[in-house]
Amino acid sequence: MKRLLRPAIDIPRLGLPAFRLRILVRSVFVLLALATVALSVVVLKDEKERAWQAYQHGFVRSQAEVMARLRHPSGQLALLNASHLGQGVTPLAPLLLPYAAIDFDDPQKSQQAVEMAGCSVQYPDGASVCAAIGNNPYAGGFIYLVGSFYAGELTPRERGALVPAEAHRARISLDMRGTTYRWIAPYEAMPPQGSAAVRGRLTGFVDNGTPQLDARARPVRDFRGWLWQNGQCRDLSPPSASPPAGDATTPNCLRRTHYSIRLPVELFREALFRKDERLVWPPEDLGQMRVRVEMLAPGEDTKPLFDSNAPGAQLAASLGDLSRSLLPGERVQIRKMGSEEASAITLKGIEVQAEPSAPWLLRLIRWLPLEAAGVGPAAATPAAPTALDILDTPTGNYVVNFTGHLRGVEQGLAAVATRLSWYLGAMLAATALAWLVVEVGLIRRVTALTRRAAAVSYNVQPGHTGPRLGDLDVSDLRGSDELGILAGGLADLLQRVKDDLQREQLRAQQERDMWHAVGHEIMSPLQSLMALNGPQDPGHRYVQRMQQAIHVLYGTASPAEALQAADVPEGRLDLDAFLRNVADNAHFAGILDVVYAPGSSNAGPVIVRADEFALEDVVTHILRNADRYRPTGSPITLTLTASESTASATLHNQGSTIAEDLLERIFELGVSDPESPTPLGEGEHRGQGLFVAKTYMAKMGGTINARNTEGGVAFVLTFQRLG
Repeated sequence: MKRLLRPAIDIPRLGLPAFRLRILVRSVFVLLALATVALSVVVLKDEKERAWQAYQHGFVRSQAEVMARLRHPSGQLALLNASHLGQGVTPLAPLLLPYAAIDFDDPQKSQQAVEMAGCSVQYPDGASVCAAIGNNPYAGGFIYLVGSFYAGELTPRERGALVPAEAHRARISLDMRGTTYRWIAPYEAMPPQGSAAVRGRLTGFVDNGTPQLDARARPVRDFRGWLWQNGQCRDLSPPSASPPAGDATTPNCLRRTHYSIRLPVELFREALFRKDERLVWPPEDLGQMRVRVEMLAPGEDTKPLFDSNAPGAQLAASLGDLSRSLLPGERVQIRKMGSEEASAITLKGIEVQAEPSAPWLLRLIRWLPLEAAGVGPAAATPAAPTALDILDTPTGNYVVNFTGHLRGVEQGLAAVATRLSWYLGAMLAATALAWLVVEVGLIRRVTALTRRAAAVSYNVQPGHTGPRLGDLDVSDLRGSDELGILAGGLADLLQRVKDDLQREQLRAQQERDMWHAVGHEIMSPLQSLMALNGPQDPGHRYVQRMQQAIHVLYGTASPAEALQAADVPEGRLDLDAFLRNVADNAHFAGILDVVYAPGSSNAGPVIVRADEFALEDVVTHILRNADRYRPTGSPITLTLTASESTASATLHNQGSTIAEDLLERIFELGVSDPESPTPLGEGEHRGQGLFVAKTYMAKMGGTINARNTEGGVAFVLTFQRLG
């Protein structure tokens, strides 16, 4: 920092144009950072609108899916039994069906009914059972048991046999209102109907707990049951040991056996015909009833082929399954028309663990306005969407109220924005780092160089030159980059100016001393002559004329007279090397893009009669004149042609041509184009440069001419060639 503030000389007060580059660069970086932030906010706003629209579509889709599942028999089953479906799987509690009854006499219809309703409880061994009643009190005064299990070849009960354990049988118990009802139903085969399937009847008897039926026992009149067994074995062995599919005679062949049973419930029947009380259907204590179904193979103490109380049972469909169709935070309230608000069933979407998000991003997302369709005027936080629908069931109508949850949308968007904010921070950090590098490595050095260059210009003006210029130093800004090279060039130029200034001051002092001495030596004899020749002497007048002539020669000569009186020594100069050197070093004089193009016929040095310093002054005046008129960035071309006796150097520049009436007069003292461009700080042109060039060329025995070319001007310097 101290190095950049090193100079302590007089520095002029710089105006706004001197800071234009710095202001521009800093403004660009500020605008870049603001544009990055603005772009992120616009994208975030657009993503909020997209998320809101997507949520609206998802909300409508969730509503349609929930209503479709509720209108399906499985959904109605879950709704009608919502009060006791969540109490456990086993022991079984009868469910209220969404239709009046089950056609239990037909295996396909009974299976289709329980599959559509979704009332089956599944077991790990592949067995299933559905315990249900119909929703019509007249057709549903029974408990239906429909399911399947795996069994080997069925052993039927012989007609009239009193020992049920000799055949496959079903054992069923019902706990209802403090009373337990038990039935035993042995399998009785029926004639086949032309297929491999086996079918038969389950004849129900009251189970009195003894292994043998009473000889007077009669089947329960309203107990009805069926068994159907298909002809394909269940394959549980490895493929290499698998028996032929469909071979029912294979030992240990387990085949799926379907059953359909209707249990008579006397209490249901009594309630139908009771006149002193109003019939309530479904029964209020349906959830407290317990049913157990066991399928037994022949034998007294054999393990049941199927037991509905076996562990591992999976619950039938419940309303909780509908929560999977809801988005996180959404809520569905189902209430039967005419019932109280407290009895409503409320379902909520499954909550997911929200990803971490920045609180300020969540506040920003809530603040961003929404302009999506359906929101109305631009609003930052729209109301959560709601919807109302009516569900018609056999037991009455239900009002289904849907409520959305926008907080989840905002939190999800905030989580995504939090992850992307790291990239935004990285972009802003990269922008800040780039600005810091440019500021420290470029702008501050440009500022220091500008101030010191302004100090040079200021201190070389009249009234400021002197020892103060020697205090300026830019050598500390040297370097290998562009600014370092520029600072090095300025330092070299400044050092040369300092050296030239010192030499000029010394030469001027020596010249003044010399002129004083010469004047003293000349004026002393003249004073003596003036004393010897009084005013009346005719020679007195001639002595005064001599004094006047000395004053003219040593102090009052005009520029033209001084130039004409200047002595240019004769010399030998390699014009080719001279022009090449001029092109290589012109940029140090502030003239860029000077190109030397030697003629193809010049195979070696071209020696001419010229003085190097005088010719350098001539060429410099012409180059500066060409630099003022050429377009920015166009080159100035130096070419060399030579003959046996002469050599010519042509300096050509593109740009405007010289008026025809000025072509011959531009070499006169004081003649200048009034419309010529004037670089900043050079002041007006006095028409001396080309006059000096022509004068020096004449003293070296050469000529100078100007001519207009196509698209530019060419100056031709002609010299006498030496051997």
